[in-house]
Amino acid sequence: MSQVVDLACELIRRPSVTPSDGGCLEYLSGLFMAAGFTVKHLDFGEVKNLWVQHGSTKPVVAFDGHCDVVPPGPIEAWNSDPFNPTNWDGKIYGRGASDMKGPLAAMVVALLEYVREDPDHAGTVAMLITSDEEGMAIDGTQKALQILIEQGTRIDYAIVGEPTSEERFGDMIKVGRRGSVSAKMIVTGKQGHVAYPHLATNPIHQLSPFLTELLAIHWDAGNESFPPTSLQVTNIHAGTGAVNVIPGRVEIDFNLRYNTLFTAELIQERITKMAHAFALDCTFEWNASAMPFVTRDRHLIGALTSAIIKETQETPSEGTGGGTSDARFFAANNIPVVEFGPSNSTIHAANECVAIEDLEACVRVYASTLQNLLRP
Repeated sequence: MSQVVDLACELIRRPSVTPSDGGCLEYLSGLFMAAGFTVKHLDFGEVKNLWVQHGSTKPVVAFDGHCDVVPPGPIEAWNSDPFNPTNWDGKIYGRGASDMKGPLAAMVVALLEYVREDPDHAGTVAMLITSDEEGMAIDGTQKALQILIEQGTRIDYAIVGEPTSEERFGDMIKVGRRGSVSAKMIVTGKQGHVAYPHLATNPIHQLSPFLTELLAIHWDAGNESFPPTSLQVTNIHAGTGAVNVIPGRVEIDFNLRYNTLFTAELIQERITKMAHAFALDCTFEWNASAMPFVTRDRHLIGALTSAIIKETQETPSEGTGGGTSDARFFAANNIPVVEFGPSNSTIHAANECVAIEDLEACVRVYASTLQNLLRP
């Protein structure tokens, strides 16, 4: 097997459900130290972060990835042990194979090979790895990056190895992401017997017309970089379990994925005012977890695009869809960032897998991108 396959399998067999790293970062730090990289551990509570770099001049190109994974779910849904990587049909199966221990391995191998082939390379190559991307993402890349910047570390370009390919390898890179704001809305009524509705206030009934209007809002039509803002209700909880009791409260969870035409503050203000217009006795718990961003740096985008064209002979699309990623933390610090990796078709699913040929292609694309950014 190739080096990237060996490393991907080594990482997969280390259970690392968020926020555990399963020993991945200690293992990777050993590889980097042996190759002459400077290694720095930035751990906060249960979360482990690793920063490595080679070189000391400009520009600084940093890869970013995570070793944590989501839980495997029902084991019976898997054809094999999710933490015992299985190699068959040209693919590696296991939790994290594509999100993102496979591309993480590809980035690591690309860096190691780049330095081995050119130990006196121009610029600085680096990597930030966390065990807190799939969770709250508070003590992971966000905090580690903050500490690094406070300590004087400069990053000129960032490449995040999230799985971005859709129909075929290399067809999509991410040059931005939508913002995300969630809310828990609690509407309070008055509990009572269903046979005596005049003695109770049903909060579900009160919520219904508000919810109908909320779902009917046309927020915007999107713009050249983003699709329209969308709202999805994810949970509704009410009742005591008895069929003859009017509930005293109802809770509803919803999430908006929004573009650069809005801010989280404007969304919150609009929805809160609308609830007050319906005279609801309600409270909101808001969580704005990501702001929308778009990378405009054509040098970085061009370096990655050229590397993909060299590998696939096709020009990738530039997208902003999908969920959030740690790229948002680089963007928040005005660091140009793009995302690229293998297929995202099985991420978070049972029997998650990645094509071996795609991992090997990732190594070449990452290495070519470094060459395009660092070599004259």
